[in-house]
Amino acid sequence: MVTIYKSDSEQSEVKLCHDFEENSWIRMINPTSKEIEEVSSKVNIPASLISQVLVEKELPRIKQVSKATLIVIDVPYMKDKSMKNKYITYPLGIILCDSSYVITVSLKEFEFMQDFVDGKVEDFYTSKMNRFFIQISLKSSEVYFNTLGLIDEDINRMEKNTYYSTNNRVLINFLNMQKTLVYFLTSLQANSHVLERLQSEDVISMEDYEKVLLGDAIIENKQCIETSVIYRDILDSTMEAYGSIISNNLNIIMKFLAGVTIVFSIPTMISSFLGMNVDLGIIGESEYSFVIVCLVSCLLSVFIAIWLKKRNML
Repeated sequence: MVTIYKSDSEQSEVKLCHDFEENSWIRMINPTSKEIEEVSSKVNIPASLISQVLVEKELPRIKQVSKATLIVIDVPYMKDKSMKNKYITYPLGIILCDSSYVITVSLKEFEFMQDFVDGKVEDFYTSKMNRFFIQISLKSSEVYFNTLGLIDEDINRMEKNTYYSTNNRVLINFLNMQKTLVYFLTSLQANSHVLERLQSEDVISMEDYEKVLLGDAIIENKQCIETSVIYRDILDSTMEAYGSIISNNLNIIMKFLAGVTIVFSIPTMISSFLGMNVDLGIIGESEYSFVIVCLVSCLLSVFIAIWLKKRNML
């Protein structure tokens, strides 16, 4: 899918274009080969520069060709909406063309990119290509932060649930969070290398305010890395404790079941002895034999239950 947007030079309102115009934003989401060829011919850049971003495992990097600069960063994407914390990262390519076009290329549709279309990003102009890229990086860091905040809330909530848990559901949620943090850390570190290279090298010419904005993006990215490391360490210790808690909960259940078995075995033993084909004497001659046997069995069971409870065995 290919969509073209352009913002007014005086107002930040973004409008949909029906043709390729200078200072416009070409948004490409999982484009076809025909669409790639059409865009490449219109903006006069190699088609390979677009198609190489459409690889799921494409790493963040910078590539310069004669008439354009490709910058690839990794951004979060919810892989499975039916499961919590099932996030992964996908590459997002930003192509800054010398012909006054900016192109974004991705396999998936990222929700935060819609904020640029809806005018929710302050001081966004399609003609400010360098600033547009930095704003994308800042919005990406914001998504990372929001997702990490949700993960932290889930960790705190599930810590309470693990006190009495003996099933695998909590463990699966922990594994999903652990995978998400691994993806985030790897991608954030790679993004950091890209941003630092842009800051240290003269890859693209930037004005002073854009350099300041890029510095903010680098700081935001590093904060995301530090937060991910903290949550990863918390999650590792939580999962270790979770294994011990599960084992302890199972031991408590087995201890309880063993105690209950002992208590209920008393009436069974008494009725088994009295049910033998032998003379029971006065017990067998009384008309209250059944009531006496039941009463004695219950009293013995209660006594054994109290004794086990006092010894913390029930």
